[in-house]
Amino acid sequence: MFARVFNLTNFNIWNMLIWFLMAFQAGSINTGAYIGCHRFVSHVTGFATLVGTEFAKSNFSAALSMAIVPIFFLIGTMISAYFVDRRVAHKKRPHYTLLIIATALLMYLAAIGGLMDLFGPFSTPLDTAPNFSLLSILCLTCGIQNASITSASGAVVRTTHLTGLTTDLGIGLMRIYSKGQNEIILKQERRGTVMRLGIIGFFIFGSIVSAALFFSSGYIGYFLPAGISTFLLLLDRRERWKKARSAH
Repeated sequence: MFARVFNLTNFNIWNMLIWFLMAFQAGSINTGAYIGCHRFVSHVTGFATLVGTEFAKSNFSAALSMAIVPIFFLIGTMISAYFVDRRVAHKKRPHYTLLIIATALLMYLAAIGGLMDLFGPFSTPLDTAPNFSLLSILCLTCGIQNASITSASGAVVRTTHLTGLTTDLGIGLMRIYSKGQNEIILKQERRGTVMRLGIIGFFIFGSIVSAALFFSSGYIGYFLPAGISTFLLLLDRRERWKKARSAH
């Protein structure tokens, strides 16, 4: 299933709903990081700013600590590239399913570990070691998810942050409403616009739903993104089972 979902030639409703679900999950993880750790994790821009700020204030240990966490985002992207991009380059089947399993396990680790008091009280100050451990897990998860769909889509689809997507949306809208555009380009841009609006909307929707959950239930909120990965895995198993039945 995932090979079909991550193929951007398939702009059907089913595939876009999967992309939107992943954006909802990314919004949920980012919100959980902000409420639980006081930092965003779906992009590294803020961390770069914080490193510079702490260095300017001569807080070198804090600056180094801030620099360590985004490294886990980088590690996540490298793990994803190993199982997707590298295999595609060697004309082998990419292992999307393994990456979905990894995101599920990491989110269950965040939820269960938090409930077992491995990360301390929910929403503690950032300068605690357990808090950094949780933040690193969340960064790693976002890196895996974002790189998997970025590699597969040729950097057309991203689900964990909205800056580039909003830029593409603005460019696409101008192409749609500009006179004299080629009909093929217009068709592509209309589909792309629906996809971008959907991802932005579901990211925000995931943030709203998750904020209410995290504020009321703390670490239990991480079961929501974990459940989404589990749901995607069940869909994949169902698709494989249907294919196996049709083959016989």
